[in-house]
Amino acid sequence: MKPKILSATAFLTLAALFFGTGVHSAQGQWKWPEKPKNLKVLNKDWPGSRLSPVMKGFTRSLGVRCSYCHVGEEGKDLSTFDFVSDANPNKDRAREMLRMLGDINDHLKKIQPSGSERVNMWCQTCHHGRPRPMTLEEEMSERYRKQGIDSALALYHSLKEKYLEKGAYDFTERSLNEFGYDLLEKDTTGAIRIFTLNTQVFPKSSNVWDSLAEAYMKAGDMKMAKLNYEKSLQLDPENEDAKANLKKINESGSK
Repeated sequence: MKPKILSATAFLTLAALFFGTGVHSAQGQWKWPEKPKNLKVLNKDWPGSRLSPVMKGFTRSLGVRCSYCHVGEEGKDLSTFDFVSDANPNKDRAREMLRMLGDINDHLKKIQPSGSERVNMWCQTCHHGRPRPMTLEEEMSERYRKQGIDSALALYHSLKEKYLEKGAYDFTERSLNEFGYDLLEKDTTGAIRIFTLNTQVFPKSSNVWDSLAEAYMKAGDMKMAKLNYEKSLQLDPENEDAKANLKKINESGSK
């Protein structure tokens, strides 16, 4: 069956994961409350029975569990959680995200659609199973700033293993190439390692060999720059950048 496009109001109903449910159980067995508490974006008259499918939708969209937004310890029985509490700052972040989502979908109604049906936004549109919807370049840059190039490279491989088939990141040559150029002005050695990885992943791309050659040239290693520019030209004989830089290297007398 073809899924229906949801309204902004329907999208807000997916927010229940992030709001208090007023759960208490003397028997230590958790169950949905008849009357949820502390709902600030959702309809305050919502019964607890409506939260179950919504919860599941959010955990899939963001790849999180209840403890991400609520007060409770992962792995413990849900009866030990304080779902009403606002102490976890992620709950208010989620509330603002849901308000934003509603605003976006309301605004989309004012735009003449380019297709037969209107485009609609929901959490999965950006998150794809991740709590923070960042690009691959942003993820690697953040890891590099905190832990260095080795950790950034390890992160690339772990993210690729986990998300390659999920469309969460752009695993084309572009992401590594852009990250490499971000590093080139401040960490030539790190940039060379990123560009080298790109040649390993995309060995038939003239552009990635050209980028690696440029990094070696900036590092003063003309021998490796020449080898990589030549490789780039083998793959794309019309690469004018490689031709020009090879000419410079040859005219300088570098071997």
